[in-house]
Amino acid sequence: MLAAMSEPTETRKQRAARRAGEFPPAPEALPRPVLDSHTHLDITVSEAGVPGGGPADDPVAAAIEVAAAVGVDRLVQVGVDVASSRWGADVAEKYPAVLATVALHPNEAPRLADLDEALREIEALAARDRVRGVGETGLDFFRTGDEGRGAQEESFRAHIAIAKRYGRALVIHDRDAHADVLRVLDDEGAPDTVVLHCFSGDADFAAECVRRGYLLSFAGTVTFGSAGALREAAALTPLDQMLVETDAPYLTPMPHRGRPNASYLIPLTVRFLADTTGADLDELCAAISATGDRVFGPW
Repeated sequence: MLAAMSEPTETRKQRAARRAGEFPPAPEALPRPVLDSHTHLDITVSEAGVPGGGPADDPVAAAIEVAAAVGVDRLVQVGVDVASSRWGADVAEKYPAVLATVALHPNEAPRLADLDEALREIEALAARDRVRGVGETGLDFFRTGDEGRGAQEESFRAHIAIAKRYGRALVIHDRDAHADVLRVLDDEGAPDTVVLHCFSGDADFAAECVRRGYLLSFAGTVTFGSAGALREAAALTPLDQMLVETDAPYLTPMPHRGRPNASYLIPLTVRFLADTTGADLDELCAAISATGDRVFGPW
């Protein structure tokens, strides 16, 4: 006891810094099962570890188990380059709770020495049965300057064509590029199913996407204090055009912003959306689940 008392006391600031790297506690389970429509299991495991302290020998199984315990029983693993897309396609074939999407992230496209070869590899992966989407692709004008936008757009157009050839959902990354994303979709002709991942637009952009029949996927960002415009967008989105995602390990919902994210935290965003939209929680869960099956399923 005396030895313990003589040790330096951890300050509040030190404790906050230490806990920033820890997964938050599990939230209350949802009344009905839903899916996480967009996660990066590979990045989560490599950068943040295994949520819930599960077995490190099978971190994917541990992540699935922790998520299922709170009502998140299906995950969509999203590729951002050839390696992660191949990994995701393999994982989806091993774990029944996981489906995959494959793509070159828009910020990846300008960095590639041979974009055409990478696109050929993505197309080969898109043909696999457990791959149900092409994405995340699109345009990102925040992290890529003028010099890389030509390659981004070329890649985006190629991904649209792949999605249409294989009948896959197109999962779009759109950052500071709303008008240009719509322009390219109009030029190429959108696939039957389009998902705006981590929707970041305002009510006007949401209304246009809804009018076109696109799906809006909301992440933990909708819970952030500064996201009033995003909450207005969510409020006008029909339940049958709404999905929910983590984008784990990023964009952790409040009150845990800044800590690692994982699929088991989806209930925080779902409950927040129910409060924001006035939807009954049970009805919202059922709608999200049905939409996920329609877009990506059956699992």
